[in-house]
Amino acid sequence: MQIESLRIRNFRVFQNVSVKKIPPMAVFMGQNGAGKTTFFDIFGFLHDCLSSNVRSALAKRGGFQEVVSRDQTGNLAFEIKFRPSPGEPVITYELTIGLNERSAPVVKKEIMRFRRGQYGAPWKILDFADGEGVAAEGELQSYEDVQKANRAPQKVSAPDILAVKGLGQFENFPAMASLRKLIEDWYVSDFHIENARGRQEAGYSESLSTTGDNLAQVAKYLYDNHRERFDSILNAMRERVPGVTNVEAKVTEDGYVILRFQDGQFKNPFSSKFVSDGTIKMFTYLVLLSDPSPHALLCVEEPENQLYPELLSQLAEEFRHYSNIGGQVFISTHSPDFLNAVRLDELYCLVKENGYTRIVRACDLPLVASLYREGDLPGALWSQGILLEAAAKAGGNKR
Repeated sequence: MQIESLRIRNFRVFQNVSVKKIPPMAVFMGQNGAGKTTFFDIFGFLHDCLSSNVRSALAKRGGFQEVVSRDQTGNLAFEIKFRPSPGEPVITYELTIGLNERSAPVVKKEIMRFRRGQYGAPWKILDFADGEGVAAEGELQSYEDVQKANRAPQKVSAPDILAVKGLGQFENFPAMASLRKLIEDWYVSDFHIENARGRQEAGYSESLSTTGDNLAQVAKYLYDNHRERFDSILNAMRERVPGVTNVEAKVTEDGYVILRFQDGQFKNPFSSKFVSDGTIKMFTYLVLLSDPSPHALLCVEEPENQLYPELLSQLAEEFRHYSNIGGQVFISTHSPDFLNAVRLDELYCLVKENGYTRIVRACDLPLVASLYREGDLPGALWSQGILLEAAAKAGGNKR
C-alpha cells in the first residue's frame, strides 16, 4: 500500500498544501519550526478521529481553534490518494471537518471513491455529511461488487464519527481495509535511548513500541520466533558497528530481560548500559525494520541523532529497503550526511512564509535538479543553502 498524494487545508501551519507523486520512501527537510512534526501529526490526528471521534481528536490538540490555521475561518480538509496494492485502482479519501451551528465539531464531508482506468465517472463507495449520507451496500468483497452495488441511505450514531468507522459492511472491503490499516497502523518513532538501554521485565512483545522501551523483549521474540530475521540484524550490526560480534537478549534470574553486546576483543559481553548511544540506536532501528508485520506507514524523525555520520547512508538504505518490501516510510532530517544518501525524487523541502508552510519537491526545482545531474549531492546543496533558497523562490505548489 502506498500514499501517492496528500492535500491539507487549514491544519495548523498547512493552510493549503499539496504533496504529489509521493514515493515509497519520502524525506522531508526544512528549518526548525517549518512544520515537519506537524506534518507527521496529520496521521496522528486521523488516527485519533478513527479510533474515537472528531471531537476528542481536536480536544487532544487544544480544540478546533488551536488546530485550524491561524487567521483562517474555514474547515479542516484532507484528501489522501492511495493505492492498496500494485495494479489496483487509486482510492481517493476526502475528509472535511468543521463546526455546526452550535460550534460543535462535526464531519462536514466524507467521501471515498475510486476510478477504474483513466476515463469514466468515479465510483463512490460512500458520500456522507453531518452523520448522514449514502453508501454502497451488500457483500463488498471486490471493486466489481461496488460497481454493481446499490447506494442506500445510511446514518452513523453521531455527526462527529467517521463513516469509515461506523459502517460495518465495509469491514471486508479491500479498499476500506487498506485505509483503516493506513490510519490505524501508522507509527512515529520517538526513541529514548535510556528506555531502550535499560532492563525490562521478561514478557512478550512482537513489535517495538514508539519509545523503544521494549527493545529487549522484541529482540528475544525475534530470536525465538523469527531466527532468520534476528540473524540478519546481527549481520548488519557486524558490518556497521566496529567490534560488535553478537547481541543476545538474556533473561535474568530475577525475571528481567537485558541486552548484552559481545565485542570480539573481549571474552565477556557488555550489558547494554555500557554500550554507546549510537550502537543502541542502530540496533533499535534494525529491530524496527525487521518487524514481521510491517507498519503501513512508518514515520521517523531525525534518525541522525546519536549516530555516527558514516552510518547514515547505510541507514537510509535500510529504510529504502523496508519501503520497497514492507510499508511506506516518511523521514524528517537536518543531516547533510543522511541527505547525501537520498535520491532527489525522494526529497521534499518545507518552506515557511508569512506563518504558513509550503512543501516543494526538490526534483521540481530546476537549479537543484541541474546541479544534482552534474554530481552535487542533496546534503551539500542543503549545507550551502541552495536547496532551501531555491524552494523559497519556487512560489508555492502547483495545483
